[in-house]
Amino acid sequence: MFPPAEPAPAPKPWIAAIAPYVGGRATSDTGAKLIKLSSNENPLGTSPKARAAFAAATNALEIYPDGAASALREAIGAHYGLEPERIVHGTGSDEVLHLAAGAFAGLGDEILYVRYGFSVYPIAARRVGAHPIEADDRDYATDVDALLAAVTAKTRVVYVANPNNPTGTYTSRAELARLHAGLPKDCLLVIDQAYTEYLDPEDEDGGLELARTQPNVLVTRTFSKIFGLAAGRIGWGYGPAAVIEAMNRIRAPFNVATAGLDAAIAALGDKEFVARSKAHNDTWRGWFAGEIAALGNTGIRAVPSKANFILVLFEGKLSAETAYHGLMARGIATRWLPGQGLPHALRITIGEEAVMRRVAAALREMAGEAGSAPSEGEGA
Repeated sequence: MFPPAEPAPAPKPWIAAIAPYVGGRATSDTGAKLIKLSSNENPLGTSPKARAAFAAATNALEIYPDGAASALREAIGAHYGLEPERIVHGTGSDEVLHLAAGAFAGLGDEILYVRYGFSVYPIAARRVGAHPIEADDRDYATDVDALLAAVTAKTRVVYVANPNNPTGTYTSRAELARLHAGLPKDCLLVIDQAYTEYLDPEDEDGGLELARTQPNVLVTRTFSKIFGLAAGRIGWGYGPAAVIEAMNRIRAPFNVATAGLDAAIAALGDKEFVARSKAHNDTWRGWFAGEIAALGNTGIRAVPSKANFILVLFEGKLSAETAYHGLMARGIATRWLPGQGLPHALRITIGEEAVMRRVAAALREMAGEAGSAPSEGEGA
């Protein structure tokens, strides 16, 4: 007879229900290193000024970082015209998104987001015991009417990414304002602007102005994308003083390392690098969208994107899964998202010119092979 099992700690049921976040792949099934178009990283790398600041910080590794991130918040405030005391910093915008849920939702509450939204949203909800509620999309984009229809007396936080990840879709300034106007005053609207620097000036969505003037709006940003500091893990949020104060109560102390803080300050000052990164993205996102449009007769199409990636839909003979493995066999990692209800799609980061040409050529080749294969029931 075996002795009875010893009692052991068990996670709360809402924690056990979390599907852990899975990042974009960088290696193949055999462990071979791939060209990584799976995590929306900047193909131009990092600002040389930011890189130098990061390296210089290694001279004081024995010293704790500034837990208040005072210099970074001052730099962000000066750069965007914001009050530093209304800025909260985090380990990437992911932590700031979690802080919003942790400060304003709890057991039995509801956190609302759009279908095909960022996969951190349901994790942030379940982590605090709240129920994640998914509103219908409108052709892969945010549907304000569907979000408002899903609001209940239990809704405490609404997440909207603009541009949205993983679809790349954009919500206009007027639609965001309409969403906010329709929400209860005790519900926090979180506008996740991780990709906002890829927008053209005329597409500015008014999020920061809402956060400046309204008591229930928080905007989140990151240095991981256009600034090229994904490894540094620096994000921030801006909102009403009371919202920021509540989030700081549960923020981990010394949450961003000195090197990350210094690199972010330097990155803000390198306007040339940011402009060059946006120009590269504009050129090759437009080019790649045209290449996908040329494959329309094969059942492949792109969701219109304003971010640094394109969501490619496979609605013909070539499946997304086959294309995913086919690109991997050619040395390229993309993001296949069956876990987010997108088994028919690949999210493909805009990379260097040569890589984008390789991806387009590979998709043309695979689509041709799929189109010429005998259909089921035909002789091989």
